Amino acid sequence: MEFSGAVLDVDGTVVRGDDPIAGAPAGYQRLREAGIEPLFVSNNPTKAPPAYVDRLGTAGYDVDADRVITAGTVTTQYLSTHHGDDDLLCLGEPGLFEQFADAGLSTTDDVEAADALVASIDRGFDYDDLCTALWALDRGIPFLGTDPDIVIPASERDVPGSGAVIRAVAAVAEREPDVVLGKPSEPAVEMIRERLSCSPEECLVVGDRLNTDIALGARAGMTTVLVLSGVTDEATLAASDVTPDHVLDDLGQIDRVIG
Repeated sequence: MEFSGAVLDVDGTVVRGDDPIAGAPAGYQRLREAGIEPLFVSNNPTKAPPAYVDRLGTAGYDVDADRVITAGTVTTQYLSTHHGDDDLLCLGEPGLFEQFADAGLSTTDDVEAADALVASIDRGFDYDDLCTALWALDRGIPFLGTDPDIVIPASERDVPGSGAVIRAVAAVAEREPDVVLGKPSEPAVEMIRERLSCSPEECLVVGDRLNTDIALGARAGMTTVLVLSGVTDEATLAASDVTPDHVLDDLGQIDRVIG
């Protein structure tokens, strides 16, 4: 099978923190030499694509902003389409608010004025935020999440992600989100298809997470490659009912897939 495109996860696949994962830069270079078009897709909602140009460039990956999609990108586009005129109550990092503002989306701190609640990773999340979310959702407004990642790989060790905040809100409100964006959501799949020039059958999805990266590849009809350099280890894989098409220690072993 010849491949023309590759959807690459970021954290846990090509970098941990700001440092490249051993073997991954060489694997990325091998993809480029093979003429495989890369598209970085991250479930981190806190940074817009231009920030990834610098972050990935420092780690040794040459990439343009139009070759990066984040959970913030997907969420912002979804909100612009479905909630463009709404006042959004958002639990999130400043970087997410900046993306909303750049897209002309309106945010509010007023529980009674909010038309929808958006929950995301928020390092300042506290009891007062939980109360605010509960009171807002008691009004029956839409409940959206930026991405499902409960934990994310950081420099030293894994840390809570957006999914942790979303689950806390869902538990206290006794209500599941109406939609969770990022991988492996259908809006993310649609955006990826728009950015790639190849058919799904000619595309790889490489990532370290079964329920997002591998699930996205399966949903999109792409060949799935799990790398064991992030949050998934062999024991987790063995206990899962998800079966990737290929399993590698890291991206540096990509020749086992592309030949």
